[in-house]
Amino acid sequence: MTKKKSISASKASLVLFLCQMISALDVPLDSKLLEELSQPPTITQQSPKDYIVDPRENIVIQCEAKGKPPPSFSWTRNGTHFDIDKDAQVTMKPNSGTLVINIMNGGKAEAYEGVYQCTARNERGAAISNNIVIRPSRSPLWTKEKLEPNQVREGDSLVLHCRPPVGLPPPIIFWMDNAFQRLPQSERVSQGLNGDLYFSNVQPEDTREDYICYARFNHTQTIQQKQPISVKVFSTRPVTERQPVLLTPTGSTSTKVELRGNVLLLECIAAGLPTPVIRWIKEGGELPANRTFFENFKKTLKIIDVSEADSGNYKCIARNILGSAHHVISVTVKAAPYWITAPRNLVLSPGEDGTLICRANGNPKPSISWLANGVPIAIAPEDPSRKVDGDTIIFSHVQERSSAVYQCNASNEYGYLLANAFVNVLAEPPRILTPANKLYQVIADSPALLDCAYFGSPKPEIEWFKGVKGSILHGSEYIFHDNGTLEIPVAQKDSTGAYTCVARNKLGKIQNEVQLEIKDPTVIIKQPEYKVIQRYGQVSFECIIKHDSTLLPTVIWLKDNDELPDDERFLVGKDNLTIMNVTDKDDGTYTCIVNTTLDSVSASAVLTVVAAPPTPAIIYARPNPPFDLELTGQLERSVELSWIPGDENNSPITNFVIEYEDGLHEPGLWHYQTEVPGTQTTVQLKLSPYVNYSFRVIAVNEIGRSQPSEPSEQYLTKSANPDENPSNVQGIGSEPDNLVITWESLKGFQSNGPGLQYKVSWRQKDVDDEWTSVIVANVSKYIVSGTPTFVPYEIKVQALNDLGYAPEPSEVIGHSGEDLPMVAPGNVQVHVINSTLAKVHWDPVPLKTVRGHLQGYKVYYWKVQSLSRRSRRHVEKKILTFKGNKTFGMLPGLEPYSTYKLNVRVANGKGEGPASPDKVFRTPEGVPSSPSFLKITNPTLDSLTLEWGSPTHPNGVLTSYILKFQPINNTHELGPLVEIRIPANESSLILKNLNYSTRYKFYFNAQTSVGSGNQITEEAVTIMDEAMASRQVDIATQGWFIGLMCAVALLILILLIVCFIRRNKGGKYPVKEKEDAHADPEIQPMKEDDGTFGEYSDAEDHKPLKKGSRTPSDRTVKKEDSDDSLVDYGEGVNGQFNEDGSFIGQYSGKKEKEPAEGNESSEAPSPVNAMNSFV
Repeated sequence: MTKKKSISASKASLVLFLCQMISALDVPLDSKLLEELSQPPTITQQSPKDYIVDPRENIVIQCEAKGKPPPSFSWTRNGTHFDIDKDAQVTMKPNSGTLVINIMNGGKAEAYEGVYQCTARNERGAAISNNIVIRPSRSPLWTKEKLEPNQVREGDSLVLHCRPPVGLPPPIIFWMDNAFQRLPQSERVSQGLNGDLYFSNVQPEDTREDYICYARFNHTQTIQQKQPISVKVFSTRPVTERQPVLLTPTGSTSTKVELRGNVLLLECIAAGLPTPVIRWIKEGGELPANRTFFENFKKTLKIIDVSEADSGNYKCIARNILGSAHHVISVTVKAAPYWITAPRNLVLSPGEDGTLICRANGNPKPSISWLANGVPIAIAPEDPSRKVDGDTIIFSHVQERSSAVYQCNASNEYGYLLANAFVNVLAEPPRILTPANKLYQVIADSPALLDCAYFGSPKPEIEWFKGVKGSILHGSEYIFHDNGTLEIPVAQKDSTGAYTCVARNKLGKIQNEVQLEIKDPTVIIKQPEYKVIQRYGQVSFECIIKHDSTLLPTVIWLKDNDELPDDERFLVGKDNLTIMNVTDKDDGTYTCIVNTTLDSVSASAVLTVVAAPPTPAIIYARPNPPFDLELTGQLERSVELSWIPGDENNSPITNFVIEYEDGLHEPGLWHYQTEVPGTQTTVQLKLSPYVNYSFRVIAVNEIGRSQPSEPSEQYLTKSANPDENPSNVQGIGSEPDNLVITWESLKGFQSNGPGLQYKVSWRQKDVDDEWTSVIVANVSKYIVSGTPTFVPYEIKVQALNDLGYAPEPSEVIGHSGEDLPMVAPGNVQVHVINSTLAKVHWDPVPLKTVRGHLQGYKVYYWKVQSLSRRSRRHVEKKILTFKGNKTFGMLPGLEPYSTYKLNVRVANGKGEGPASPDKVFRTPEGVPSSPSFLKITNPTLDSLTLEWGSPTHPNGVLTSYILKFQPINNTHELGPLVEIRIPANESSLILKNLNYSTRYKFYFNAQTSVGSGNQITEEAVTIMDEAMASRQVDIATQGWFIGLMCAVALLILILLIVCFIRRNKGGKYPVKEKEDAHADPEIQPMKEDDGTFGEYSDAEDHKPLKKGSRTPSDRTVKKEDSDDSLVDYGEGVNGQFNEDGSFIGQYSGKKEKEPAEGNESSEAPSPVNAMNSFV
């Protein structure tokens, strides 16, 4: 009896779950509709759970919510009501729940430490925020201590302890010297995770008195400095080598616990001489690929995004030539709660059923508790429609008073998850949101999508009609989408008209009419053609189009996929492009593009420009090089150069190019100086200081460039201050705590003198600081260390040499290094648009948490499971990047009827921030693919057996198969179409009562609840009836047919003999003489166009005769024309016989009057008549 009850209960739960899947409504994102519908509160934005604030700034605790009517807000602090009206330092933003605590006007951040929680409430329920723990950041000073100098023997190990003050959050540690330069680190000297500085062995060069540990507190943007530590290394010879000993961790084993999704950092630092090398292994397994990184010279093992599978023993091995040491770290990965299925909002109509499901996992397994309107459900007001079953709340026959906001809390010792999900019970008659009489215009043979956006509770049923009084639309020529859209996959001209959408539920009915117009496609009926044109000629490309009379086309011409040159030689007409006076640069591809508001077509053609043949008497060539170069008027910054041109070789010199060589800085390398017209042989040249100049001249004509002239004499200019400063000055940090200043160095001749150096200056922007400067040489980069993360700096770089400085440089703005973003985007929402497309929304992160240049948001999404297949398979994550501060994006290419997960991360120049919690969503069913195969076997007289395979991609739950078939007769005409619906679980079918010896064509496709998929076709023939076959006789075996063929063959043989005899006679038979021999003019062949007599010739290539061909004036047939035309023997025949006797042409029909007498005895009987006599 108990077993029966449990089975019934499970069935009931399944029925309720299916009801929820069918009945739950999606509220469209229509602003007018959302303003009218009542809705419980939803938290849209809140501060992070662990909120560390800057004690010098006002505390802002965010709490934003939406609802209808707009919700009111209240707060608790440390579990009790927080009355903000009694505290003058606390205000709440208007129309919001966000608290602002005024610290800058005398308040103390420490007084407001605690746990805060926001409640948003309206008449339909109450939503609550996470517990927000407020803690002010702390950056305490270093405790004073007396540091004794460290005296160490060469080769021994050494640890310099940092022991920074305990801050909130913990500080970032780095070691520097008195000059604020980072201390160099290596395999021998490195900083540990605890901030201490480790020496595997000390060397004499380690002696110094300014080992300084710095602690940077990012929240307060302060840096604390420890007193300098002195290290003195003394030498003892010989230096004793030692095998490795681990400095940290101590002992042979240790343990570490890390949380799922975090970064696991394991460290081993060893002493020894020579310096040991560290190696890491995982006992009993491999280090995870693509997630394992080695840092700090392999002393630190880093595994990102750890999971429970990463638990185990990790061994570090330190080895040198004398031996090895090892340590085993036992790692246990625990997990704070994470969602498997977060509860989702539920919109129901009165009397419907539904479920809220809250499933989470963790290590240890989290406990699930429910709240209703912020109150534990055990003490919340009773609701008879509600039943709690562990992680599920089941609703049965809900009423409007059942509306509420439910909270699911999943918690274990490492954290908690809190999710709000409302149950909104609405009774709404249908509404159609698509505007009335909306006009849709579509090109013929393209898909047409007619919208019918709707809402109602219960969910309305949608029907479509063509016209106001037309019948309901159905069948495979239409596709009906879940969102109400009607799709006509291939719209034709007869699809034009009015379409009516009707939405109805038990509370009412509404309809809306839209208009569809089908337009003719735009076609280029005469396309541009390939052209070859001589230089300076004219060319024209045609582009004649045919388009719908109601669409206004625009024609655009492109050259090489770019705009036409702005040149008056290009003339664009209505349907052509003309190019006047064509030149070589007009070579290319020309494209005609025709655009309308609905479609676009294009066609292209290539233009090749060739040169006209030159006159043989004139030889064109490059000019000869100039000669006799002379320098005069030498000044500090200028000189005059003159030359004598060489022979121009029948092509006028168009210009001279002057080049120079700097024999002091770049000997042997020639640079462009200037150029002058071909009529000029003297030029004044501007010079730079401290350059040893030589010049040469090159002549240019239309054929090409001459050889360079001989170099001029050398001229060395005097030194001077630099005239210019380095260009392309930039400041970009490579690490979170530095600023890398780069510039493009001056070239040798730009130095203007010896001793070129650069003065690099910087200061933090918007801070009253003095400039910090340094002078460097032979470099184009300088690194400023110890900077705050991502703050702006003013930067300038000035050139100087032994004679002085360049002019004051301009300032540029740079930024110190970026760090990874701190927070993940919140309020990630997914709206599934259709079975292959979804839209994801998120709230942007505060800009100050980006800690760098915001590059955009990255959406990681992957398929978890296909709901139409039982098996799961690993699918790689896909990434879409949305640049800038976007808050939404589209996810295309999804698979229908599948479960997906996604998360969102913010990215800057350094990398990506933490991921938002995974969001789970499902795609609805789609239409299936075509069946994998269709085979037709076992044909009999009246039956065929069909076998098929299920679709490769069902894209949902198959409901049935549709089989259509029709007979095909001997003229390939199709007979009546028969349709059969087959259950989805069948894979074969025997069709009976078919006609014997008949070919059938089959069309086969699968269906889901969404619609029909693509069909496959096949043809097959039933077996012929044996009795019928015996009555059919092969015509080729009939005696009369054999006799007929023999007579035809004999007639053709006689005809060939006659032709051979007449050719051998060599006589000429003018057509005119034969025409005169006939008494009856009706038998004379006449030309159809002018009434003259036709004359015939047998061309050598045996081509068909041309009508109305002319004969010579002496009315005789030319020698090369054949004398043995057989047309004279025919009766009204348009055709001819080849010399092999085969017939060419067609029968033109018999004459109206037959001749009274036969032809002359020399003429053979017409083979056409002979053929007709057998018919």
